[in-house]
Amino acid sequence: MNAEPDLARIAATVGDPRRIQMLALLMEGRALTAKELALGAGVEPATATAHLKRLLEDGLLESASQGRHKYFRFKSEHVAQLVESLMRVAPPRTAAPATRGEEPIRAARFCYDHLAGSLGTGLLALMLRKGWLQDVTGDAGQLELTPKGGKALAQLGLDLEAAHERRRRFACRCLDWSERQDHLAGALGAALADHFKASRWIERHKHSRVVRITPLGIDGFTRLGLPPG
Repeated sequence: MNAEPDLARIAATVGDPRRIQMLALLMEGRALTAKELALGAGVEPATATAHLKRLLEDGLLESASQGRHKYFRFKSEHVAQLVESLMRVAPPRTAAPATRGEEPIRAARFCYDHLAGSLGTGLLALMLRKGWLQDVTGDAGQLELTPKGGKALAQLGLDLEAAHERRRRFACRCLDWSERQDHLAGALGAALADHFKASRWIERHKHSRVVRITPLGIDGFTRLGLPPG
């Protein structure tokens, strides 16, 4: 019989302000070095090493060495989902008020490896409205690609076979913390984000999850029926 999950342990791990900041930094979707994580979390390298050791021990991160550097990233997609879930329920930081238009992260960003913000939620709504995706009966949150959707995405240039080969859920809903609506996650969501980036419809801001829609993207999304607003 499997032992019960140690919820208190994992809560204590992610409950540390410095460790949760490191996890938030990794929501950019890039592997980062210990030095980058230390700077981002505002701690000394030695302190960062101790925090990273705890995150590795508890199965939240994995590391890989390349040359003189060691890089850290999420152990699995489930860790990204955990961090995104915390973002949805966390109260906003105390700061000067800003309108939605002044907050690029709300307009378009990466949620680990798929698109979020109003761009991401708009894309999912569009795909549902066009009948490209549909909910899976009896499996809350799961989506399936329809034949119509498969044809449309293939015409768009998406490699659906490669997306199906990814060892993860193919398509699912992910509640967006800023929009309070669902965006598309899973292998299909990641494949679409990669495709839009390779097609130069979107560009990532350096060291940020924020996404800029390029002139090519404005034209492309408008032709899809999703004019960026």
